[in-house]
Amino acid sequence: MSSLTEKDRPIVQLLLNTGTCPRCIFRFCRVGSQTLYRHPYKDLMKDLKEFLKNNPEKEDTACFDVVDPPCKRIRLEHTEEGPDDLNQNGVLKQIPLVNDDSAAVENSTVEVCNVCLGILQEFCEVDFVKRVCEKVNSADYQFTSFVFSVSLPPQLSVREVIITPCRTVYTSSWNSPSRSSFLIQRKNAVAGIAHGISAVATSLFEVSVVFAHPETDEECHFLATACPDCFKPAKNKQSVFTRMAVMKALEKIKEEDFLKHFPCPPSSPKNLCVALEIQCNNGAVFVAGRYNKYSRNLPQTPWIIDGERKLESSVEELISEHLMAEFKADSFNFSSSGREDVDVRTLGNGRPFAIELVNPRRIHFTAEEMKGLQQAINNSSDKIQVRDLQLVTRSAIGRMKEGEEEKTKTYSALIWTDEAIQKEDIAFLDDIKELKLDQKTPLRVLHRRPLAVRCRIIHTMKSEYIDEHHFRLHLKTQAGTYIKEFVHGDFGRTKPNIGSLLNRTADILELDVESVDVDWPPALDN
Repeated sequence: MSSLTEKDRPIVQLLLNTGTCPRCIFRFCRVGSQTLYRHPYKDLMKDLKEFLKNNPEKEDTACFDVVDPPCKRIRLEHTEEGPDDLNQNGVLKQIPLVNDDSAAVENSTVEVCNVCLGILQEFCEVDFVKRVCEKVNSADYQFTSFVFSVSLPPQLSVREVIITPCRTVYTSSWNSPSRSSFLIQRKNAVAGIAHGISAVATSLFEVSVVFAHPETDEECHFLATACPDCFKPAKNKQSVFTRMAVMKALEKIKEEDFLKHFPCPPSSPKNLCVALEIQCNNGAVFVAGRYNKYSRNLPQTPWIIDGERKLESSVEELISEHLMAEFKADSFNFSSSGREDVDVRTLGNGRPFAIELVNPRRIHFTAEEMKGLQQAINNSSDKIQVRDLQLVTRSAIGRMKEGEEEKTKTYSALIWTDEAIQKEDIAFLDDIKELKLDQKTPLRVLHRRPLAVRCRIIHTMKSEYIDEHHFRLHLKTQAGTYIKEFVHGDFGRTKPNIGSLLNRTADILELDVESVDVDWPPALDN
């Protein structure tokens, strides 16, 4: 076996005799060949057997030279306790070599690996890898690359820490494997036969396997006793023994306290790990555009009060139902550059919006397909229309929110007055520029917005006389201005207001958003 050298022989012998599987032995010996880990378990065991069989020095016991003296705390601890597995010098007793070829294979196949809990024994074999691939195929995702991740039982960290004292006692050449190497070997096993597509470090598509072990609480319980502050119950966690909590406790626990609870090397577990679930997940896809709303009886988002739906649909639902169906997503999140009231229309070039599609099965759409999807949305309802529908990145959505309050919006308001007016009574409004308002949170939104006084600016106004009690006012304002309250005053909570400027009672009958001056998303030729 060219991957192992003579200096690895004592390590291989020790681990094999204590119930460690071949793949764990290779990773402890820092064998870097990915191809080797994909070989069947029986072949790997056979190779190890041949490696030990070819030992030029046939001895009954493995004699290991201790280059570095054993840790003082280990020696003192075990001298006082008098464990059976240490000699009088505080060193682990020598372990007999496996001279019988069949014995090495038989003992290793019967026992569950004492380090990986059987994950690298059972779940790196071709049958399980095919199971993962079948799951991916049946889920019907579009992807060109994938990330492979595993969720491992917390006591794996405990068992690898247990190995460390053995490394010190037996040989200075024993390199402790990193957790990342454990994951890489598991990932590469799957990547080897999955559609010929290699697993990568970053990808929108993730395949994950969740492993669990029935002895987790039993093996980690001593950590909770030694470091109780590391384990705090959480509502969404079935057990306090999470990976992060265990790792934190392992950093805090004293070495002598740790060694009281486990043999070194660790014994084989009673049970094999279980693959609880195989999950597939595609990263979110983002679709942006602009919408027009032509109905005065349509909310932007579902209008539900105390669990009761007030109106049958909404802007977000009319748009998202088509996107959900085409992208085959699990759910969505809708956002926009501001919002209009249920009785307010949005005209002109529309309001920018973005929809996050969570875990979509389909992610690739051509420009023509997006144009067809836009047309399908527009044909489905006369209450809304969308334009410039396109795929965007997550970072691009931030442009929709950047400087939102510094942006301007243009409105058209139909206003009624209680006293008769003439054209000259409202003409002075056209000359008012950069009018500063103090707007206390309106009464109608006080249940969902904090009480505050906000300074807003009316940049320009242009009046359009209709009759003695009606006129239309065109306004260009700072984004975030409450237009209805600017007209009627909201019982004095907005100052000044149209009523106070005209010195009479005024109210708003209709309001339209004529433009939202946000230059995003980019306009398309459609």
